[in-house]
Amino acid sequence: MKTLLKLAWRNIWRNKRRTIITVSSIFFAVLLALFMRSMQLGSYSKMIIDSVESYSGYIQVHKAGYWEDKSINDLIELSDSLKNAIESVPHVKNAFPRLETTGLAASEKLNKFSMIIGINPEEEDKMTRLSEKIIEGKYLTSESNGVIISSGLSNFLKLGVNDTIVFIGQGYHGSTAVGKYPIEGIVKLANPKMDKGMVYMPLQVCQTYSGAEKLGNAFIIVLDNFKYVPEVQATLKQGLGEKYEVMNWEEIQPELVQIILADNAGGVIMLGILYIVIAFGIFGTIMMMTIERLKEFGVLVAVGMHKSRLMIIVIIEALLIGIFGILISFGAGIPLLLIMQQYTIQLTGDAADGMLKMGIEPIIPFSLDPVIFYSQGLAIFLIVGICIIYPLFKIKFLNPIYAIKSHR
Repeated sequence: MKTLLKLAWRNIWRNKRRTIITVSSIFFAVLLALFMRSMQLGSYSKMIIDSVESYSGYIQVHKAGYWEDKSINDLIELSDSLKNAIESVPHVKNAFPRLETTGLAASEKLNKFSMIIGINPEEEDKMTRLSEKIIEGKYLTSESNGVIISSGLSNFLKLGVNDTIVFIGQGYHGSTAVGKYPIEGIVKLANPKMDKGMVYMPLQVCQTYSGAEKLGNAFIIVLDNFKYVPEVQATLKQGLGEKYEVMNWEEIQPELVQIILADNAGGVIMLGILYIVIAFGIFGTIMMMTIERLKEFGVLVAVGMHKSRLMIIVIIEALLIGIFGILISFGAGIPLLLIMQQYTIQLTGDAADGMLKMGIEPIIPFSLDPVIFYSQGLAIFLIVGICIIYPLFKIKFLNPIYAIKSHR
């Protein structure tokens, strides 16, 4: 085998220009593919993290059947035992309670339908970082008796910090929810739909307003890495039983999943076109190597070399070209992606505005997920494997006498 490897290595450098051109085409194709996929996967990860951590969390635990109707009557007891059971699952960083309801928010002359969220201010802020988005006033504390409202709602109702806002809505089990509260702060939310009508209350204040003492609609779960969502969700489903429904961010935000899938499909198509072009280049090189050496193959077979050994040499030659191109690509690509990961691309203009409206930071991050690298290497080996069929076919059906006579 060592002799065959030496022969193959010498053969690919008999025509240095052709080999360098082929290796270069693989190098630039793989480098471009690494750059594109790293940018795509990095953007998806950032999109997921920004969207999930701004509101929904990675996983939510509700009462079974809650999500279908989202009724305030389908609440769960926010007990310490349930919280501890959730937080005992590996990869769960935190689980905090939330009570969501709706109501008519009103000032002296104006009113608007709004979403009211009862939160534990300290725990909520660890995920959503609401305190960093306060543009007027101050953030809530557990002892607060007031609320913070979104800037869009503030502008519509013409209310500011220290003004009083009134709410009326439906409480727990058909009771009427009514209350008036001082505005302690105004928050600017990146998502324009949320910013038009969002109200945050301390959890106990919201429970009193809704008549739902010690109850809530969900525990919001934060993980140390979103890749563990399926594992944690399965563990929680098994541990909590049928009394609760455990939903991941994909089920809660299907529109985000559709955006990612659509964009990813476009990226895969672009990579497919790129690799088709490279495949023709590799096939052309292998075909020329085969045609130019038919007389050589004929002589070798005529003097007693088995065709199987000749096939092995040709296979090794093609693999060496592929491996050489991939190694050079990875050698240049990894440092490049490390640099891009440290110095992310900052977007401006309409592109930045569009991302901000979706609640996503306007940057293009890069990923170093191992799947980026081995998928590109696999693609090159697949192309080489398909292209190698031609010379193997020619060798298998090679007529030594005809090959020697027709290539003098």
